[in-house]
Amino acid sequence: MEALVSYGINPFRLIPTTNHHQSRFLSHSQPNLKKGFQIGILNNKKKHFSPLIMAAAVGNSSQLGHFENTLPSKEILEQWKNGDAVCFDVDSTVCLDEGIDELAEFCGAGKAVAEWTARAMGGSVPFEEALAARLSLFNPSLGQLQNFLQQRPPRLSPGIEELIQKLKANHKHVYLISGGFRQMINPVASILGIPQENIFANQLLFGSSGQFLGFDEKEHTSRSGGKATAVEQIKKDHGYKALTMIGDGATDFEARRPGGADMFVCYAGVQLREGVAAKADWLVFNFQDLINSLA
Repeated sequence: MEALVSYGINPFRLIPTTNHHQSRFLSHSQPNLKKGFQIGILNNKKKHFSPLIMAAAVGNSSQLGHFENTLPSKEILEQWKNGDAVCFDVDSTVCLDEGIDELAEFCGAGKAVAEWTARAMGGSVPFEEALAARLSLFNPSLGQLQNFLQQRPPRLSPGIEELIQKLKANHKHVYLISGGFRQMINPVASILGIPQENIFANQLLFGSSGQFLGFDEKEHTSRSGGKATAVEQIKKDHGYKALTMIGDGATDFEARRPGGADMFVCYAGVQLREGVAAKADWLVFNFQDLINSLA
């Protein structure tokens, strides 16, 4: 990884070894990422990820670096099994894509926006600054957003539908907490059977003629620390005793603080952010690990 970064190859993506041209809705029936994965290298000229296939185990430290948290402690495992609520990040966790990057590409500003996203998710730029900057690069109209939603439905991460079904069967409450936009997350929530009131996300604002006006700055997730604030509100409002946050980025890890999430699971099945992964209570590359650990 260090060698790739030194050559300016960024971002670094782990993606399922499947045909990219198939349906954008992927299910848990896709290949297990712990058996094989792809490293996606961003091709700036063609604006897509070119896969470099590696037939190695995800846990191989010579390939991905050494992580000591891929096997949960007994305490973490018990907390996961006995908790009463789970909050999921959406982009690069529930879904394979970063929604704002996909929308920007659709509107012709993919490369510039993706660079901002990488900086924001790595924690080097305040989230509200990165969000405003990314949107200002392409100012999506309501018409463009509607066309995007029709032409590019979200691609669900392998195993996420089964995991959420299993969580519900175990009487756990499920939430989506995202720095993305409600207009793009609502279809995902509908597929997964998650009620609208369990979504915490940003809202794009449009004028009477469909022109872009900005985003609702009153939303928790429109600013740095917003996911943590949302988690704290959820926990306070419902009195949950043990809440887990699952995500891939620095903004997800922020939710792991007193009064917020009791544990943080880093899902690196799409994006591996080493700084975030190393801090997680539990690092997983496949949702099947979480499914198998539930009764």
